[in-house]
Amino acid sequence: MSVVKSSSVPTVLTIAGSDSGGGAGIQADLRTFAFHCVHGTSAITCVTAQNTLGVQRVDAMSTAGVIAQIQSVAEDIGVGAAKTGMLLNQKIIAAVSQQLKELQIHNLVVDPVMVSRAGVQLIDDDAVNTLRNALIPQAIIVTPNRYEAKILSGLEVNSVDDMRLVAQIICEKIGAKAVLVKGGGIKGEARGIDVFFDGQNLEILQTIMIDTDNTHGTGCTLSAAITANLASGKDLLTAVKQGKEYVTAALKYALNIGAGQGPVGHFFPLLK
Repeated sequence: MSVVKSSSVPTVLTIAGSDSGGGAGIQADLRTFAFHCVHGTSAITCVTAQNTLGVQRVDAMSTAGVIAQIQSVAEDIGVGAAKTGMLLNQKIIAAVSQQLKELQIHNLVVDPVMVSRAGVQLIDDDAVNTLRNALIPQAIIVTPNRYEAKILSGLEVNSVDDMRLVAQIICEKIGAKAVLVKGGGIKGEARGIDVFFDGQNLEILQTIMIDTDNTHGTGCTLSAAITANLASGKDLLTAVKQGKEYVTAALKYALNIGAGQGPVGHFFPLLK
């Protein structure tokens, strides 16, 4: 029996950390890519020992190792769209930024993993500055949570009006082509609302609220879904809206596993 190769499947690349618990990072991205019927490839920046209770250990990949992974994928398979997640340190961020610049990837989604949803800063100030100055300006869209938006804009984010303002600041002062400020961690009227701004159009995006504590990996999953949608030819705003709908559905079928915060149900059509 002969094997037929298909050239019609979009290819996407995630550059991020590995989550041994399977809820976020590379694992969440690849599951999301598979759901969207695109071929996922990866460049791992760090390996974490983590579960639903937290992160117990982080081991960084060498800069040369990260770049070799990106080059290996790009030279043979190709990259229709790419996303970045946890890049861990300044050296890796700088190297990845330069490599992506050389590859001239148009559909680049940057999830600026700098601060957790609980407000804990995950990378040092030098890494933040390199992310802000070298990587974000290359992105077609950047997807900060409220704390990351604060770091990028210098302003507190506690309301929808705040989200509107910081979205415009991030585009105008940092040079992001578009931004999606996520309100998932905000209480009150802004809960569940995201604000999209592309330099001209500002959209308030809201879906139904899902009452669950099992939300691990939502940021990774959203940015991966946007990336997959872009690779499939969707325009940016449609890619964002459909990505948000996917995350909402995955939250509805979130997995109650482990003793802590479980992950979203990436493969929810297969769950009873």
